Formats: sequence, structure tokens, C-alpha cells
Amino acid sequence: MPDPAALREVALILRDGDDVAVATQDLDEGRTLRFPDGDRTIGTPVPRGHKVALRDLPTGARIHKYGQVIGRATAPIRAGDHVHAHNLGMDAVEHDYEFGTAGVVITPAAEVRTFQGYRRADGRVGTRNYVGIVTSVNCSASTARMIADQFRGPLMDAYPHVDGVVALAHDSGCGLVPASEGGQILQRTLRGYATHPNIGGLLVLGLGCEMIAVQTLLADLDAPADTLIERMTIQETGGVRATVRAGTEVVRTMLVRLDERRRETVPASALVLGLNCGGSDGYSGITANPALGHASDLLVAQGATTVLAETPEVFGAEHLLTRRAVSRDVGQRLLDRIAWWHTYVEAGGGTLDNNPSPGNKAGGLTTILEKSLGAVAKGGSAPLTAVYEYAERVTEPGFTFMDTPGYDPVSVTGLVAGGATVVCFTTGRGSVLGGKPAPVLKIATNSEIYQRMRDDMDLDTGGIVAGTTTIRAVGEEIFEAVLAAASGRLTASEDLDLGRDEFVPWQLGAVT
Repeated sequence: MPDPAALREVALILRDGDDVAVATQDLDEGRTLRFPDGDRTIGTPVPRGHKVALRDLPTGARIHKYGQVIGRATAPIRAGDHVHAHNLGMDAVEHDYEFGTAGVVITPAAEVRTFQGYRRADGRVGTRNYVGIVTSVNCSASTARMIADQFRGPLMDAYPHVDGVVALAHDSGCGLVPASEGGQILQRTLRGYATHPNIGGLLVLGLGCEMIAVQTLLADLDAPADTLIERMTIQETGGVRATVRAGTEVVRTMLVRLDERRRETVPASALVLGLNCGGSDGYSGITANPALGHASDLLVAQGATTVLAETPEVFGAEHLLTRRAVSRDVGQRLLDRIAWWHTYVEAGGGTLDNNPSPGNKAGGLTTILEKSLGAVAKGGSAPLTAVYEYAERVTEPGFTFMDTPGYDPVSVTGLVAGGATVVCFTTGRGSVLGGKPAPVLKIATNSEIYQRMRDDMDLDTGGIVAGTTTIRAVGEEIFEAVLAAASGRLTASEDLDLGRDEFVPWQLGAVT
């Protein structure tokens, strides 16, 4: 990579041979930039975070960023021009996939790091101690929220060792075939939350006549033996008011017992970290994502588990992940999920290159190829040890992948259902996503959004572009922040009490 020191204040060249640089400030028309191989005059204004052409490119030319193809020129481009949706389009994705050829090895850490967590009877470790009210159907959602609302604010001061009561309410549970793909995904998600190590007490609440019934969710539930479990249906209990009264008493009894539990020192290897992003911009693949990738590698070196997600947002960069797969079977499993997505979006009249979003484009991202190349940086460099379906329990240590949509709350819901006990979420446009029962650390890709939304952000990675810090240093900062959050330090979203409305299971299939 060229030394960007002299250019850092105006633009960054990310790899030798790239056709574009990334502007680090707004560049006005007519301004002359001095690059290592010659001067460039800005032909059209280039906003901060967007791409500027380093050389003349004819129509049809493949354009490179990160050393990879991000699309083709749809019009002639002159050196110094703004490169974006008006002159850059998708390129056909054709990869010769390799499996396990990257040769990456993560050396086990010399120092064993620890955090303060809740040991569970099944050997897993929680980072929070919640009572969860899992609803079997949307018909019981309002009642669940009414019960949870009885324990908000100062009422929880009597239980200082319990993090709260969360109603896990959703919009489904009936009008679908339980054995269908959508029905199975919903049940897997609900059961994943019900057995989550951050849930110490569980009330499963239903209406009483739904297709996915309370007893269905509880049948053979693989919850830790020390999880306090109760069940209730509105119809049997006597209606909403009676259920709120009865449910409140059940939860209050749980709180007394859960408040007796204490955190203890456990190795960092017990952590399961979800890796997600939302509201990405042109800096995401330069600052926050690679820094989070370094933190992921540090956790893997400790023996922990990290989970990358958002399948539509690795499309076009999946070849970089298959090269890191520990086996052909693991790499092929990823390709099979991408093939499923092609069929799924085509059935809905779309294609995978419908991404990026309008906000992503305003931030400087043009094609899904460009977005994906930046997104996979969250996964660091460790070998890919496993690929999971949505909300499937994550059991393999090391760097793994889960098939989720790119829609933030749905993706994070799947990660938490799979067992993520902390989530790191990078954002350049300013996401306000939170999470319960797993804390969410929000990492700003640029200092401007960090300062503007200071109460919503936990970490600022903008110094990487400014040259005041490095990817490695910020990665270490993220690693320490994860351990602190796992030990009970509140994240910005927890301080705002976010997370009640971000439980959004993925809905598939017909509703009859």
C-alpha cells in the first residue's frame, strides 16, 4: 500500500494499482492534488468519503479499489473526476473459488485475558442477567410489554444484580405453517433467545390458540439447567388484565432469585461476539471495519468466537472468505447460502446488486461489490471455521459466519439468537440500533458522526484517516471495550434503554 502520509489530508490510495482514491475532505472543482505518480486536477466536485479517479478510464473499464474490482465505468472517466453512480455500475461477478488457500494462522495469545461474566449451568457464560418474556405469537405481544413495563426505571433498584426485564415481542406466530422454512426460522429464533446465556429467567407467554404454541417452544428446550422457566397463556389465565397481574408476580419472584447471582472472573474464550454494520459510508472499509477485524483476530487468539453476518453484504467478496475456510465443506456452505439468496431475491423481483441503500450511496458507496469488500473487513484475517444458518446456535470457536439479511435489526436478532453475548456495530451514517439481552457497542467510522451523535456512539475510529492512530491501535481499543462491556459496563444504547424494539425475527414465507 502506498504511504498516504502526504495525501492523508485530501485523499487516500488504499492499494497499489487502484483506479480510485478516497477523498478525506470535500474537493472543489479545479483543485490540483499531488499524488506520487503525478498531479490530478479535480474535474467535478468530490464529497468527503467519495471516490476520485486516479487515471483516465474508458467506458467499460473495470475499476479497482482495495485491489479488487468494484464495478465497470458506464461512461468515460477522466483523472480527477468524481467516480460514483453516474459513471460506475455493477460488473458481472465471476470468481474462481479457492478453499483454504489463504494460509492464515492466528497464533494463540500469550496472555489469557478475562472478563466478569455469569457462569451458566451448561458451561456458557452470560454478559448480562435478564428476565426475558418470550412471546409465542403477536397476540401476546402487548401483554408481554405491559408486564415488562412494571419493572422499568427505579423499580429495578431493588435488584441491582439483574439487568432488566425485556419483552421479546414480534409480529408472527400464527397464520403460517410451523414446519415451513419461515416457521422453522421463527421457532429457532425464539428458542435461541429462550436459551441465551444472558437470560437467567424466562416467561413464555402465548394467547392459547396460536399455531406456534407455548408448549411447542418449550418442548425439549436446551436451556441451561439454572434458567428459571415459567409459562402462561392469556386465555387460560383470564384475559389481559389477569395475565399482567399474574405475570408481574411471576417475574417479581424470578427477580428475587436472580439478584442472588454474581459475576465471576472467566476467560475471554467464553465470549461470542457478533460483527455487524449499518449505515455504512466510504470510510467503513478503511477505518471501523478493519479495526473491528483486528479486534476479532485478538479475540480468536484468546479462543473466543466471532460471527460475521449479512450475506447480501458479502456478495462479491465471498471469494476472500472461501480462501480462509478451514475446509471445502465450510467454504461451499457459504456459497450455497449465497446461491439461495440469488433465488430468493429473484423470486421477489430483485437482484443482490439492489444494495447499497440511498444512505450508503450518499456516504460514498456505489456498488454492492464495493460495499461488500469493506464489510468483510470486519472479519479480520482468521480462518473461517464454520457457517451457520439464521439463528442457528453457534458452537464452533474461532471466526465464523451466519446467514442473515442485511437489514440491521433482523441481522442482529439472528446473531443474538445464535448465542452472541456482545455485538459490535460499525456505522458511518449514524445508526441508533441497540440490543437486549446482548449489549451493542456502536463504532463510528468517522469523527464527524461521532461528535454529532456523541450520546449514541461508543467508539470513534476517525483518527485512522486523520493519521493520529492506526488500525491496530483502534482494534486493541475495541478489544478492550468488548471486555469492559462483557463485564457489565453500559454501552451508549443501554444507557438510552434501547433494544426493546430491535427484536425483529426474519419473516419468510406465506401468511394465510
